[in-house]
Amino acid sequence: MCSLILIRHGETDWNRVGRIQGLTDIPLNDAGREQARRAAEELRSELAISPSDAADAAVIVSSDLQRAAETADIIAGALGLDAPRRYPELRERAYGDAEGLLTAEFQRRWGPWHVADVPGAETRADLRRRALAALARAQHDAAPMGTTLPLIVVAHGALIREVIGHATDDRLPEPGVRLPNGSLHRFEVETGRLRLVLPVEITR
Repeated sequence: MCSLILIRHGETDWNRVGRIQGLTDIPLNDAGREQARRAAEELRSELAISPSDAADAAVIVSSDLQRAAETADIIAGALGLDAPRRYPELRERAYGDAEGLLTAEFQRRWGPWHVADVPGAETRADLRRRALAALARAQHDAAPMGTTLPLIVVAHGALIREVIGHATDDRLPEPGVRLPNGSLHRFEVETGRLRLVLPVEITR
């Protein structure tokens, strides 16, 4: 059994105003960088990471979009972990015609998030398959000798939602809630099965 911690990237200026990013490559803002530092301190306490054993305490990976990559770099630097490996498969959902729109405009055109049919957008089913395959690959790469170090994965809100949904038979997250920037979501992985081990952090 190994521990898996999924972290949503820190805030960007588009997050702040409610603009849909998808695959658009937006950098962190200063608030997002501070969220990454706070996530690192939470991990330091939770995983009992000390300077003397930091490099062997956990493995960290991320999406290659800069908002996730920088979040992972800040966390790795703060904890003394090896440099994060990037996985394009961990990118955010492609939102097609919705990318760049404000949330209010999205909902005016297509309705609530969980039922919206957006032209050109990646389906939630495809996103879930991609997310689970990416996590399996990252776990395999992180444990070539059969070790079970905790795996920290910095990714994106829609992708993390699908992993949580898979682990809870779609009981969580409930429609209408969002995963905050910088939030941590913890799982246990055993024989390929995911289990959510702490309540999902959500806001309305």
